Amino acid sequence: MRVASLSHWQRLNSWLLAAFAALLIVVSLGYALVPLTVALLAMAGVALRPGVFNRFDGVDREDGLWCLALLAFAGFWLWDVWRTGTWPVGEGNQGVLLPLWPVLTAALLIWLRGHHPLPRHWWIGVCLGAWTVGGIGLYERLALGVARADNGMNAIPFGNLSLLLGGLSLLAALWWARASGLNGRCKLGVALAVGAALSGILASLLSGTRGGWLSAPLLLWLCYRTGREVLGPDLQRWWRGGMLVVSLLLASVVVLPQSGVIDRVELAVDNVQQYWQQDQRGSSVGLRLEMWRSGWALFQERPLTGWGEGRLEAARDAMVESGELHPGVSAYDQLHSDIIDTTARRGLVGLASLILLYGVPIVLFSRRLAHGDAGVQILAAAGLMISLAFIDFGLTQSMLRDVRGLSGFLGLGLACWVLLRGEEVRCGTSRSSQSWDQPPPLSVGG
Repeated sequence: MRVASLSHWQRLNSWLLAAFAALLIVVSLGYALVPLTVALLAMAGVALRPGVFNRFDGVDREDGLWCLALLAFAGFWLWDVWRTGTWPVGEGNQGVLLPLWPVLTAALLIWLRGHHPLPRHWWIGVCLGAWTVGGIGLYERLALGVARADNGMNAIPFGNLSLLLGGLSLLAALWWARASGLNGRCKLGVALAVGAALSGILASLLSGTRGGWLSAPLLLWLCYRTGREVLGPDLQRWWRGGMLVVSLLLASVVVLPQSGVIDRVELAVDNVQQYWQQDQRGSSVGLRLEMWRSGWALFQERPLTGWGEGRLEAARDAMVESGELHPGVSAYDQLHSDIIDTTARRGLVGLASLILLYGVPIVLFSRRLAHGDAGVQILAAAGLMISLAFIDFGLTQSMLRDVRGLSGFLGLGLACWVLLRGEEVRCGTSRSSQSWDQPPPLSVGG
């Protein structure tokens, strides 16, 4: 599809997706304002021009599978709300309608598939977001003297999402490099994207968020692997060198005492030793271990459907009153793990819906990692990066019960999917026109 043939809807969608990536953790309501704007745009489009429904012919089984995963997760969550009469409120009472967000995402998926945006705008938005959070992190640590950069929110989602924006910025550098080689203006684009990657990673380190650091090697490896697949021999040498520089800079920041990274790691190790050897359960890591232990115990009591919204907290607090848990766990509205919290709250049926929510994007994006078009491959790697990163983030934090965490997972993943499908249409390899029994042969390379 040529840029000259773009519709007004496509241009608006392109810039709105870019705004979502740029503002997600930079503006206080960025996680909600942009998705709601896209929803209003979609409703206006349907109301003003009913013929836009004709543009939804390209929606196929894979889109339907994605929507099924979203609706299944939302459906079990809403069922949980119905049986207990309690809505999740999230930190700062911002998440009253959290269970409905996957439903909105499914609706936006259909709209954006009919009027797919362009990837160029998206990559610009990702890099802008990464550059901005790095500046925020430096300002808060150096000028304000705070212990952990957080931009006025919980430091954990701020650090995790900053790290993810940094990883996506590396793929943005790869997208610019494969588009034009290392010539002229492309050099500037690659340099700015690499700088954005370092900025996002720096913001994560300055936030002191330990759980997300486990995914950093995986994200770097995914970027390296994708570059090896889509770039020619000449550019691969530059890419390997660039990845080495990024890794060395990251390692240098980690060992600097001013970054606080080593101190946070040593504190975590000390907390674990105190928990197991001295029964000191009130530390940061100790409270997490207490919450995970309570989640496992409560799941064993009600394994099929779990305890439910509100009832889980009451059952946990009963364990506190009986002396089984440290009183500090009562200060939290979640169990600091998406897997444990979902399983204890909604049982095996809730766990199945979570696996579907994680698994469907992983399968669909993985199928495109060997696609013949480099642009599709890079977007597939970005989508896979988002899913894998959130699985890692969710091991030690309930990211899907946080307003920015849930919005980031749904919005960033959706953006990569609709952009990827648009690129498939552009290069004529959309699966909607292919046989499902015999997938088209895929070639590897740039």
